[in-house]
Amino acid sequence: MDRDGVMTWVDGYEQAWRASDTGAVARLFAPGATYRRSPVEPPITGLPAIEAIWAEDDGHAFEVSAQPVAVDGAVAVVRVQVRYAQPPQEYVDLWLLRFADDGRVAEFEEWPYWPGRGYTAAQER
Repeated sequence: MDRDGVMTWVDGYEQAWRASDTGAVARLFAPGATYRRSPVEPPITGLPAIEAIWAEDDGHAFEVSAQPVAVDGAVAVVRVQVRYAQPPQEYVDLWLLRFADDGRVAEFEEWPYWPGRGYTAAQER
């Protein structure tokens, strides 16, 4: 996988998420793929389970900007910034992606950060 291939996948992900296109899950993710919404949560495993969480999206208007941070063989890290219109909110995310040989993602892991929230345990109390 190279940077252009990673960004082609990210663009497809964004288009599918924006359209709430659960049918795109099979085009983007390998069978048996794992999807983590955070590095500390258990993975969501398999295409039907990933489709189910995508179906929960209620189609808010949003803007996305993304750029690859690192690409090493089948593994990529992408920095993603998302801005939702209503309610207004913004977050920065790192995606850790491991690609299968066919170009679909076998492992997806998000590291979201919500600005304005604490970043140490003491700030969260």
